[in-house]
Amino acid sequence: MTFSILVRDEETGALGGAAATGSLCVGGWVLRGHLKAGLSASQGAAPSTFWGEDVLDAMRAGRNAAEAVEAVTDPDTGRADRQLAALDLSGGVASHTGEGNTDWKGAKVFDGGIATGNLLTGPEVLEALAGPVVIGDGPLTLRLLTALRAAEAAGGDSRGLLSAALLVLHPDRPPLTLRVDYHETDPVGALEALHHQATTGEYAVWNRQVPVASDPFRMLDK
Repeated sequence: MTFSILVRDEETGALGGAAATGSLCVGGWVLRGHLKAGLSASQGAAPSTFWGEDVLDAMRAGRNAAEAVEAVTDPDTGRADRQLAALDLSGGVASHTGEGNTDWKGAKVFDGGIATGNLLTGPEVLEALAGPVVIGDGPLTLRLLTALRAAEAAGGDSRGLLSAALLVLHPDRPPLTLRVDYHETDPVGALEALHHQATTGEYAVWNRQVPVASDPFRMLDK
C-alpha cells in the first residue's frame, strides 16, 4: 500500500527518504532516520513502527543494514504482513518483504539506496522511483520529490495516493521532515508546495540559526 525510497548522497553526506501511499499519514508510519544510524522505511499490510526504530538502533550499535534487518524481522511472527527497508551510513541497504503483502510487492537496490513498495501497479513503479535519484541533477530534496512524481506517473499505489512525505538529514542543515497526511487529489503536489514554503523566505532565513550536527551551537550571523 506504499512506495518509499531511501538514499545516501555521497557528495554531501545527506540521508534522504520519501514515501507516498493510498492511505493516511505515510510520514508518521513509514519514515525514520538518524544521522548516527541511517534511515528506515517500515510499511506493509500491517506495518510495525517498532521495526523502523529498532533497525535504526541496531545500525547505531554497529550492525550493517543487512544484519540489522535480519535481527529485527526474524523474531517477529507477523513478518509475513510487513515490509522493511534500511540504509546504513556507508550506503549499504537491505530489505524484507513479507509474502502476505499484496502484489505487486518488492524492492529495487541501486548505488547508495533502495526503493521498496507493495500494492503497486507493477515493478515499473520502483524503476521510476529510483531513476531521478540515480541519474538526476540538483539538490537531494528536489530529486526525491521528482522521484515521487515519477513513481506516481508510472502507476504508483494501485489505489491512488492520499498522503506523501519527505525526510532529509544533513550534517550541515536542520532536519527537513515534511508530511502531507491527507490530500484527496494531489498529495505529492501538496508536498512540493510545502517544500517550497519550508525552503524559501523568512522561514529559510530563520532556519540558518538552528543548531546542526556540524555546529551544535550555531546562531544566526547578525
